[in-house]
Amino acid sequence: MTVTVKFFASLREQLGQHEIQVDLDGSECTVQEIWRRATEAKQLPANVLASINMAYAKLDAPVHDGDEIAFFPPVTGG
Repeated sequence: MTVTVKFFASLREQLGQHEIQVDLDGSECTVQEIWRRATEAKQLPANVLASINMAYAKLDAPVHDGDEIAFFPPVTGG
């Protein structure tokens, strides 16, 4: 089971990568677990937003084979 993980904006800069593939070894997983696996257990910054297949998702949402998981900081502007 494989998912695509994308990092945007400052997260991409901090982690030094914009997209990776994560193999889940057939185990069920949540968005938060995907973060842990994709970042080698780095702490998830406060207020980070996540999506599954371009729809906002909570950190405890389940992830399925083939999903695209994205992490990005809150959007600000004016």
